[in-house]
Amino acid sequence: MNDPVLDAIVQHCRERPHAVAVRDGRRVIRYGELPRTIDDRLRQLRQCGARVLAIELDNGIDWIAWDLAAAAAGIACVPMPPFFSPSQRTHVHGAAGVDAVASPSGLSRTCNDRVTLAPGTRKITFTSGTTGAPRGVCLPFDGLGRVAASVLETIGGAPAGPHFSAMPFAVLLENVAGVYSALIAGATIEAPARAACWTDPDTLLRGLADTGAATVILVPELLRGLMAAMQRTGVRLPRLEFAAVGGARVDPSLLAAARRLGLPIYEGYGLSECGSVVALNTPAADSAGTVGRPLPHVDLAVVDGEIVVRNPIGLGYLGEPRCGALRTGDLGAIDAAGFVTVTGRLRNVLITSYGRNLSPEWVEAALLAQPAVGQAVVLGDGWPRPGALVTAPDVVDDDALARAVAAANESLPDYARLGAWLRVPVFKTAAGLLTGTGRPRREAIAARYLDELECTMMRTSFYELLVKTTAEARRELYAVRQLADGLNGRISRETYLAYLAEAYHHVRHTVPLLMSMGARLPDDRQWLQEAVIEYINEEKGHEQWILHDIEAAGGDAAAVQAGTPLLPTQVLVAYNHDYIARRNPVGFLGMVFMLESTSTEIATRGATSIQGALGLPDDAFSYLYSHGSLDQEHMKFFRSLVDRITDPDDQRAIIEVACNTFHLFADVFRAIDSDTEVRHVA
Repeated sequence: MNDPVLDAIVQHCRERPHAVAVRDGRRVIRYGELPRTIDDRLRQLRQCGARVLAIELDNGIDWIAWDLAAAAAGIACVPMPPFFSPSQRTHVHGAAGVDAVASPSGLSRTCNDRVTLAPGTRKITFTSGTTGAPRGVCLPFDGLGRVAASVLETIGGAPAGPHFSAMPFAVLLENVAGVYSALIAGATIEAPARAACWTDPDTLLRGLADTGAATVILVPELLRGLMAAMQRTGVRLPRLEFAAVGGARVDPSLLAAARRLGLPIYEGYGLSECGSVVALNTPAADSAGTVGRPLPHVDLAVVDGEIVVRNPIGLGYLGEPRCGALRTGDLGAIDAAGFVTVTGRLRNVLITSYGRNLSPEWVEAALLAQPAVGQAVVLGDGWPRPGALVTAPDVVDDDALARAVAAANESLPDYARLGAWLRVPVFKTAAGLLTGTGRPRREAIAARYLDELECTMMRTSFYELLVKTTAEARRELYAVRQLADGLNGRISRETYLAYLAEAYHHVRHTVPLLMSMGARLPDDRQWLQEAVIEYINEEKGHEQWILHDIEAAGGDAAAVQAGTPLLPTQVLVAYNHDYIARRNPVGFLGMVFMLESTSTEIATRGATSIQGALGLPDDAFSYLYSHGSLDQEHMKFFRSLVDRITDPDDQRAIIEVACNTFHLFADVFRAIDSDTEVRHVA
């Protein structure tokens, strides 16, 4: 077969036939069976005379088998990204001359004109489309195998456990650095059906934990989702050895936060024209803020500030002659130790945090196709979705403009749809926002409006801004060892009683604090009184529930009532009394948010874990169980309430108190003596 991937499969079949090659949730295939499965697809391809095969399948054994069969047959394979629109799929079929399709119903023939391909083309990967018509890159299969082997060499050889495919196989990065590298190493590929991990962070976390995955490849948005799921659930991934992140710009603070969660995350850099990975950080060679050193087979340089790959494996674009060195369009530098830094882009192409490339001009054209839109400029490199600045004639009201933007979004594939838009005054040459020929000066426009547009993106509502702004403080709280132990059932009865004692000493102040807030509301905030009264009625007597739980758990409720709380608990209460009295009474809603959001996220789970570990009766958990369910409704009420607060000073006060009380509440947990020896009361 004379190829690193196919040769490795033959070797594993001979030496390790019982080792699992791929597990996809429906079937398992072992290395001893894989060559026969590939040969079966190879016979079908030859029987139908296929020349260019499109794979339109979900992740799984069949996808890999058809891909490798096409390589063995020496025909071109076109992986079809699941996020392409129907018109993009039609374009791909015609541009590549697809004459056979592997789909869930099997192999079928199509009627497309033959296209002249570069000699040696074995894979045609289409970018996500910087315009509506994606561009195909022709790649040789042996070159892709060289990239896969180079990735494996760079990270230090075969992982101890399976590789988990979180991204669609049709994404070249997963296809080459994930699937091919794993097959060369003889590792197991865990391929969840329908690549649900792409859209559901909880499924991703559960899959990584359940399979004991050793490696995974992520784009920044998947990493963010995974981190949020880990914070929310307390689940960690101790068997994960190496997680690569790339496909889009990665914020260094995101990597630092991920590593604080225990994720072995390393940034890389890749290009379709180079068969995916070009440079990669590893445990043995890691430099923060860079994308790592070039892979062993890559010859990379920086010429006039632009990153240039002198030996790309690509055979050129469909219908275009092959070039020599690849000018990437990325600005960058290489330090003395050989680490590459990417500092920006020469062109206007935006890359979303999901790793999707798109041209702003393409999205702008969709907007300008709407009669209500006068001008449009799309921004948002590194955002989950792009944002747009739009202008319209005075006769067009905001509702009509909103309908026009919605119509433009409907004409675009999902990844290119706007996540936010902002109506702005007409761009003018005299203001320095247009060239003499009427083209937008993007840097000048971004300098004037980008922050406002980003706020619009983040602040679909004040509640969402509050959630986003407090995320780091919430992560700090959930990372406190005493809290994490409780959520995972590693707790003694004495520690649970100590927690209840501190809960009593701050909960008994909730109603007095609400009364103090209500009494100090200024005249123009009196509309909040009704909400304060409702909160007071809801919170009355909750401290008695805690005393009841203490008795049911075998503690001394009377001693707790007469006792003195720990200093951090005193500080938490005093801070809120002081803020209400001296600063802004509306800010106390930040404390309400902290308490109720933590209740909805962890109270029920914590109660279940602790009860399961200690064997205490239900009566010992009335406070936690009730708040886990009650606060679900409370949060709906809270969200509707704070979204009515539009005064910037009030919003800042709520955010300030929320962040500070997350920190102070974390101090309360840290101060509790934690005896992690579980002593079952039975």
